[in-house]
Amino acid sequence: MSTSQQPDPRDRPARLTVGVVGAGRVGPALAASLQLAGHRPVAVSGVSDASRRRAEHLLPGVPLMPPAEVLAHAELVLLTVPDDALPGLVEGLADTGAVRPGQLLVHTSGRYGARVLDPALRAGALPLALHPAMTFTGTPVDVQRLAGCSFGVTAPDELRLAAEALVIEMGGEPEWIAEERRPLYHAALALGANHLVTLVAQSMELLREAGVAAPDRMLGPLLGAALDNALRSGDAALTGPVARGDAGTVAAHVTELRRHAPQTVAGYLAMARATADRALAHGLLKPELAEDLLDVLATDPDGAEGEAR
Repeated sequence: MSTSQQPDPRDRPARLTVGVVGAGRVGPALAASLQLAGHRPVAVSGVSDASRRRAEHLLPGVPLMPPAEVLAHAELVLLTVPDDALPGLVEGLADTGAVRPGQLLVHTSGRYGARVLDPALRAGALPLALHPAMTFTGTPVDVQRLAGCSFGVTAPDELRLAAEALVIEMGGEPEWIAEERRPLYHAALALGANHLVTLVAQSMELLREAGVAAPDRMLGPLLGAALDNALRSGDAALTGPVARGDAGTVAAHVTELRRHAPQTVAGYLAMARATADRALAHGLLKPELAEDLLDVLATDPDGAEGEAR
């Protein structure tokens, strides 16, 4: 759904009081975004000193309270806790009578759909799963980044319009995800975003080891172009020694990595094998060059060095 097509005003949520349970990087940013849309943050809970400072910075003047009191003050409650903590939190809030009938209860876990909120649903709450497909810093820049951000939305059919309207009010674009597809959806995002951070951090470390004074400046244009090409063209954007079948170059890489950064060898080999498979399947890697390359990539990460051919 495009943000250019606004929902019917009758489908827009009324101006709501908003509470946040779990002042990590996500919750305060979403509440601040809802505040810009006219809703009113009234309560937030946080345990660590960092979470409390974050709440004070993004939601100045909003009082800190225990989770049960947040629910007592808010019509719309954002449950922004780690995935593994969410089921226990929901059960605890429902069992203690903290959940009120008609209360909108929103979690932001990518892993779970609306079903994890079933204990609250039985208590009369209205369950929504709204997961922003964005990485958060815990700073005001997160609010700006929500503009155009896709949200994975899962909710009962009768709440679908309300869920999508909330996303649009935060500047996002709703993308409907079926309940049973939430784990796959989340795995896809983790594969792309979380692993990307690891790869970039490793690349910068290796460039520093090679003597590059500003690896971020060197990588920025390269990675930006690679990402743009990949999003536009998929596997057709593959370049480099693996896609070309340069077995000798890849073997030299493995030798150098084993010498200078042995902790990166396993990841390099795994990604190179995956790249080779995709390059072969899409006709980029010539079969006659693949055999020597795959021999190199069959090297045990902890074993002998691959031999350049």
